[in-house]
Amino acid sequence: MSRAWEVARVFLTLGAISYGGPAMMGVMQAEIERKRQWVSRERFVEGLALVNFLPGPLAAQLSIVLGYARAGWLGGVLGGLGFIVPGFVIMLALTVIYTRYGTLPALRGIFYGLSPVVIGIFAVAVYRLGRSAIKDAPQVVVAVASALMIGLTPLGIVPTMLLAGAAGVAVYASRTWGVVAAALVGVAAVGLRLVTVSGGAMPAALQAPADAVTSPSLWRLGGFFLKVGAFTFGGGLPILAFVEDQVVRQFRWLTAQEFLDGLALGQLTPGPIITLAAFVGYRVAGLAGAVVSAVAIFLPSFVLVLAFVPFFDRIRRVRWMSAALKGLAPAVIGMTTVALAQMLPHAAPDVLTGGLVVATVLAMVARGVGPLPLMAAGAVVGAVVRAALGAR
Repeated sequence: MSRAWEVARVFLTLGAISYGGPAMMGVMQAEIERKRQWVSRERFVEGLALVNFLPGPLAAQLSIVLGYARAGWLGGVLGGLGFIVPGFVIMLALTVIYTRYGTLPALRGIFYGLSPVVIGIFAVAVYRLGRSAIKDAPQVVVAVASALMIGLTPLGIVPTMLLAGAAGVAVYASRTWGVVAAALVGVAAVGLRLVTVSGGAMPAALQAPADAVTSPSLWRLGGFFLKVGAFTFGGGLPILAFVEDQVVRQFRWLTAQEFLDGLALGQLTPGPIITLAAFVGYRVAGLAGAVVSAVAIFLPSFVLVLAFVPFFDRIRRVRWMSAALKGLAPAVIGMTTVALAQMLPHAAPDVLTGGLVVATVLAMVARGVGPLPLMAAGAVVGAVVRAALGAR
């Protein structure tokens, strides 16, 4: 029991100080493997491999894996909760402040300068992840094809990812089975599309209620985020892409600007970026919506990780799984690029904000500046410019 509470204490601390997406993995490695020596370096790398096999937020899942390695099932649960809870609490507090005072000129000015910096930070993250995810010509083709399917067709994210996985199997394992899998996914996607377009054939239980766009129930809200946590691969970036597509463009629960504001708050919040779910939930259904959304998006991670950890050695030897992931990785980059492109006009509507995007990218790539100083600078610039314009 003492080990389990030690896990909880350590991950509460890590959850409160960990910023920067992939940088969280480095913080965990330094604290858990190097300093505390809870796991060997080989075991740490195995944990990274496992979380890349599963859908959901990578850093949160890695905290579950490492907690499990230290103190079994209870350690896994407490490690995951410890890493998530600080970010959720801070995001909820910021969301309440935003909801009550977000229309004040000072806060609007802060978000005016903060939003383009956030987009620049995510653009650099996509670039860096793309360099490691795309290693050969077939993966370039998968990335471009996935971006085109998301940007130019109504196919949707889940079918696109399934097709990318099938392409990976075809190229890196078995051409026959890859082609068969792609054909099955294509037939299923077309059939579902035809049923949806034709109307009446869709079962009533699967149809959204007439008022779902403006006032989703807690069940619908929880069901959506449960699906996001259970079926979105690649970590926080593709999860954000999926949520942005559905919440802003499909369900219209939030405006594009509200989503960008939530994204900015997420960057101010430690821990997993997908605590953004709490922002969405609070905006559409209050405190209960925030809690339901956060629980729903993280619950699949706990179930999947704790179910797979004891059997991971066998799973990673399955050739077709490794091949499918080689197709999924570049697809994630292509789809996330499309999501960033769609958010860019809202984040950078004028020359000044466009310049902030470019300056952010250059500062991070050329000078190695971290995200927090850049976000602080963007917030100050936005507040000053809006205050100056308002004084005229």
